[in-house]
Amino acid sequence: MRSTDIRSTFLDFFRDRDHRVVPSGPLVPSDPTLLLTNAGMNQFKPYFLGETAPEHSRAVSVQKCARTSDIENVGRTTRHATFFEMLGNFSFGDYFKEEAIAWAWELFTRHYDLDPGRLWVTVYLDDDEAVRLWRRVGVPSSRIQRLGKADNYWSMGVPGPCGPSSELHYDRGPSFGREGGPAVDGERYQELWNLVFMQNLRGEGTGKDDYPILGELPARNIDTGLGLDRLAAVLQDVDTVCETDLLSPTFELVQEMAGRAYPGRDGSDDSTSIRVVAEHSRSIAFLIADGVLPSRDGRGYVLRRLMRRAIRHARRLGIDPALPDLTSSVVGALGGAWPELTAHAALIRQVVTAEEEGFERTLRQGSRILDTAITRATSTISGRTAFELHDTYGFPIDLTVDAARSAGLTVDEDEFAALLDAQRRQAHRASRDKKGDAVARRDLYRRITAEHGRTDFVGYSSGTAETTVLAVLPRPGGTADVLLSRSPFYAESGGQVGDKGELRTSTARAQVLDTHLGLDGLHVHTVRVLDGELHPGDEAEATVDASHRAATARSHSATHVLHAMLRRLLGDHATQRGSLVEPGRLRFDFTHPGSVETAPLQTLVNDYLLDDPDVRVWEATRTEAEKAGALALFGEKYGDTVRIVDIGDASRELCGGTHVGHGSQAGPVHIVGESSIGTGLRRIEALTGPDALRHYDHQTRLLNELAALLHVHPDQAPDRLRQRLETLAATQRQLEKLHQAELNAHARRLASQAERVSDGWLVAQTIPGLTGADLRTIATGILDPRGVVILGTESDGKAALVAAAGTDTGIRARDLLTRAAQQVGGGAGGKGPLANAGGRRPENLPQAITTAAAEARTLLK
Repeated sequence: MRSTDIRSTFLDFFRDRDHRVVPSGPLVPSDPTLLLTNAGMNQFKPYFLGETAPEHSRAVSVQKCARTSDIENVGRTTRHATFFEMLGNFSFGDYFKEEAIAWAWELFTRHYDLDPGRLWVTVYLDDDEAVRLWRRVGVPSSRIQRLGKADNYWSMGVPGPCGPSSELHYDRGPSFGREGGPAVDGERYQELWNLVFMQNLRGEGTGKDDYPILGELPARNIDTGLGLDRLAAVLQDVDTVCETDLLSPTFELVQEMAGRAYPGRDGSDDSTSIRVVAEHSRSIAFLIADGVLPSRDGRGYVLRRLMRRAIRHARRLGIDPALPDLTSSVVGALGGAWPELTAHAALIRQVVTAEEEGFERTLRQGSRILDTAITRATSTISGRTAFELHDTYGFPIDLTVDAARSAGLTVDEDEFAALLDAQRRQAHRASRDKKGDAVARRDLYRRITAEHGRTDFVGYSSGTAETTVLAVLPRPGGTADVLLSRSPFYAESGGQVGDKGELRTSTARAQVLDTHLGLDGLHVHTVRVLDGELHPGDEAEATVDASHRAATARSHSATHVLHAMLRRLLGDHATQRGSLVEPGRLRFDFTHPGSVETAPLQTLVNDYLLDDPDVRVWEATRTEAEKAGALALFGEKYGDTVRIVDIGDASRELCGGTHVGHGSQAGPVHIVGESSIGTGLRRIEALTGPDALRHYDHQTRLLNELAALLHVHPDQAPDRLRQRLETLAATQRQLEKLHQAELNAHARRLASQAERVSDGWLVAQTIPGLTGADLRTIATGILDPRGVVILGTESDGKAALVAAAGTDTGIRARDLLTRAAQQVGGGAGGKGPLANAGGRRPENLPQAITTAAAEARTLLK
């Protein structure tokens, strides 16, 4: 059965059982506790926590997931992957264990036609109910195994929903491992489907299974996860997930590019590398398509790690370059099922090409540093050196070990591992603390929402509202977060900053500094109390700062038009990847391979706004909006009913922000910057409305001032300034020639005064009024293989010393200045034939020259 049929069979089975089909969420989740979407239930977490009421109590999905916790197992086992599609059915307070178990068994044995005699089940240790239900559908007790919390009690790895689980495993036969069931061999008895009976809430813990259970969820839920890759491997009768129709085109291309056939699951280096390169190529393509770009931290670091691991294994196979063609193969194989791959095919290829070229430069730089370390080492390269190569330059530890071994050396891998572990622990503590604060705050918001409901937002139609203070939560710095029953304040979302304004009660007055979302639909107002005190239960009047709102609306409408004109000018690939909408200014990030000329873009935007297009806001279902051509922006969360903003006939986007009434109200727009912020990612910054006009006025004043200084009309200022700069440059070149001639004269004079010492010669002299660079020029100009030069000068109240030693003298220049540097209150630096020193005691310069000269005479003799 092909993967497309596996997906459709699963979705149809649960659709027939009253489940609503929900599209996959992106790999970048909206949940602040998660780096990447790692489970099918991530997008349903608000339902499980009771934060949001689902429109339907049953759901089914095929969710894209990325998980790197088992990255070292990828390529070494038949089943591990860093990207996978998770088929899942979900119940939000509806059915529970009995239905979930019965349907899972029915789907596996009657629709996927899996042999019941090869299916095994694991359950949580004390889950007698699950055992009874599995036996009822026909699983004998001999194929039901009870496991502990680490194996059969599920959580996301962070505070949140959890509960006992039960897993369905398939016996792949003796060639895959030992007998004895899943408790003995997970490679042979491969886990296919995990049924989570979600009924608890977990707290923060120190490990995979070391965490407290905080209590029961508001309702018992079902969350299941069936790995498409693993099921496809069984149904298509192939050994590994890389050989299914999901990955086989890329898997075969790796072998073709390497010029060698896959040796099978023999555990060899070739076998592992071929699987790693194919599997990681898929993960890389999907992450980039969902907006992740390589960087030094966060999810960008996860992507970079995957890319570099794939590149290293590709090099072992002799493939260079690897990723451009391999990720293109992924797009070709899976673009039909996942259109975002096809839509961003050019970006994916561009990013991986640039990253692979950049990694080559990293390897060259790291190799130079490693070569120096090898030269200095006697038997072992320190773990700290290996760690610095890894941490600072991204140089892989295995390449360091290989290079050291080739030189007859070892690497202190224990020290390296200890340093790496310490770094990870520190990062984990920082992340845990940050997540802990976020989780505690969200728990508080959940309790308030459960008691009072969500914020009634009236800001689209009014800038004021009569409201009730629900909660006042103090914050550091003398501010507080205030929750209101009704609010006219727009909460920061979709790149638009939150509203500001004022809150008044009968006894207090507070300035609203910012508004953001605590939970979906819950507005949190950060305030500074100016008079009196705010208390829960107070009746209040909330007023939005009208000028702040209007200036923000201008920028938001201008952003939409800018986006539309970029696509018109560059093509549909120029899609938004981030934005910041503030009063009077905007920042817009988009995908494009090269720089963009801003003048024609700015003209397009302003000409369109001057035509005064109507701004229309309307609502529709998500499906209707997409059919109407509305752009849904990456990373935004949309419900079934969406808000669409049309600006004339050029722009139609899903948007929850505030906008002007007519296009001309958004202008003018003045682009002040265009730059690269990453591979294939550009940024435009612009000013809008009065801020743009003030910028024009400022530029005009500067031009007039410059013209007055040059005594010309403003139109002539650029040419006149260019002439002056050319004259200045010519004069500077002439001065440099004269200065060089002066230095050459110094060198000739000093050479003629050289002191003979044994078979060599010595020049030791103080030359006032020069710089350290001048001294180095003179010293190298005099030096020959048998000589030593020691020069000193005073500049800006400091002493500077330079020493140079010819190659035949056998003298290290730095040794000549060690004691002399101390006398002028500094230290010596440099290596080989040239060294320098400096200090803050220029009055001791003559003594220092004498000391260095004496050292030179001793060494020359």
